[in-house]
Formats: sequence, C-alpha cells, structure tokens
Amino acid sequence: MMGSYFSGYRNFVFPGLMAGWLSLLVVPLLFWSIFWTGWALWRAAKDDNKVWFVILLLVHTMGILDIIYIFAISKKQEKPAKKKK
Repeated sequence: MMGSYFSGYRNFVFPGLMAGWLSLLVVPLLFWSIFWTGWALWRAAKDDNKVWFVILLLVHTMGILDIIYIFAISKKQEKPAKKKK
C-alpha cells in the first residue's frame, strides 16, 4: 500500500546521487574536499601533529577546516630550519 503511494514521487523527491542537476554540485565538491583533506592530512602527518590528523580525518567541512590548518595553523607550528655547518 505504502509503496504504491510513493512510487510516482520517487524520482522527483529522490533523484539519486548522480542524476541530473545534483551531480553538477556533488562531483566538484567531492574532488574539492578530497584534494584539501588529503593535503591537510599529509601536512599533519609530516609535522607529526597527531591531534590535528585525527580532527581532520573525522571532521569533514568541505575543505574549510583543511585550508585553515594548511595556511594558518601549520605555518605557525613550523619549526625553524637547522643550519648546516
């Protein structure tokens, strides 16, 4: 009974992840997020910053937190380079 009621509206209400106009928004955001998250996780691992690595791995903000970490937090925490003798 319930299936017949929603059968006519299924395509309108739930167009699917890759159907129509939704894919024009989702696919670019997916690549945007993967790029910034990967770069931020690499920087956190390289800087041996385990707390930020876990935060960046678990919290997904479409790259916003990742960009803040890369350009603001990671820069502040950089250690001075050792001079060669």
